Amino acid sequence: MNSWRNTPTLVAAAILALAIIGGCSKTSGSDATDQGGDIQAKAQAECMSGQTIAAGSTLNISTTVAPITSIVANIAGGLAKITGIVPEGTNSHTFEPSPSVAETLAKTDVIFANGLVLEEPTKELAATNLPKSAALCELGTAVLPVDDYIFDFSFPKDGGKPNPHLWTDPKLAARYVNLIRDVLVKMDPANAVSYTSNAAAYTAKIDELDAAVVTASATLPAEDRKLLTYHDAYAYFAKDYGWQILGAIQPSDFAEPTAREVGDLIAQVKSSNVKAIFGSEVFPSAVLEQIGRETGVTYVDVLRDDDLLGEPGDADHSFLGLMQFDYVTMIEALGGDAAAIRNLDITDVAPDNAKYPQ
Repeated sequence: MNSWRNTPTLVAAAILALAIIGGCSKTSGSDATDQGGDIQAKAQAECMSGQTIAAGSTLNISTTVAPITSIVANIAGGLAKITGIVPEGTNSHTFEPSPSVAETLAKTDVIFANGLVLEEPTKELAATNLPKSAALCELGTAVLPVDDYIFDFSFPKDGGKPNPHLWTDPKLAARYVNLIRDVLVKMDPANAVSYTSNAAAYTAKIDELDAAVVTASATLPAEDRKLLTYHDAYAYFAKDYGWQILGAIQPSDFAEPTAREVGDLIAQVKSSNVKAIFGSEVFPSAVLEQIGRETGVTYVDVLRDDDLLGEPGDADHSFLGLMQFDYVTMIEALGGDAAAIRNLDITDVAPDNAKYPQ
């Protein structure tokens, strides 16, 4: 998840494929190269393939990860039934839906997933249980051109899975909003005015978040805008906001690094002069804790990419609340001033009546 344009430089080459500053440029896998824009066009067509519901009916929506559930809820307001599938605090990369999810999918008009090969078991279940009139909308696959896919140490090119974490980048999250709006308007035209109004209000809030991230990032010297994280969730964010990804501890196979690899990572942190390293609330890391202790660098273990704050119904249990928390945490830990982000109004623009599995 990176803004890297220079030639990759690796720490001990074979060690976690951990890229140092300026490493890991984006590239496309073989399938993406062969099919080009067909992948995006097919995903866009599938998003718009759901049948229009009868007047007076309520749209039944399923969603995967919680940030997507929150975004959909803000656009739909209280006009649709929204059921999340992936429990919060779960590793969405390895989540296997229970058979009971099939019953939910059988009543679904449209399922909004992230795509980019994030939720394959859920897609497989949907393929056999969604009604023929329903749509499977993979938002990331539909909004991101194949040439913009990022492949890196945690999501290597030869694995065929691009980095899927588009929603941690406000600029890309705004594209999700536009597509969700278009799908809801097409499938439930009776409520088109409300969907369009909610989407406009929500986009305005995301635009404010975007501007605040730019302002707060600028309080850090360029050489301090560096991220070493456990989970590889911020590549697109880094690319769009002028940050550098030093690396991610968690490789694609979710293995733990060896003692020798940890030693190399410690040397990496010392040489980069990074002020803080970031763990994940969902993926506790003894490795990062050790690295922080042995280098004297602050270890912050509370970042989260798809686990919302608090509990359903709490004011900050939302996509905007999650992004505010992560960006404030990053910037302040690195010595910057995150007041522009901290002062944002993150309240939802419409009632969030979605079901969030815990």
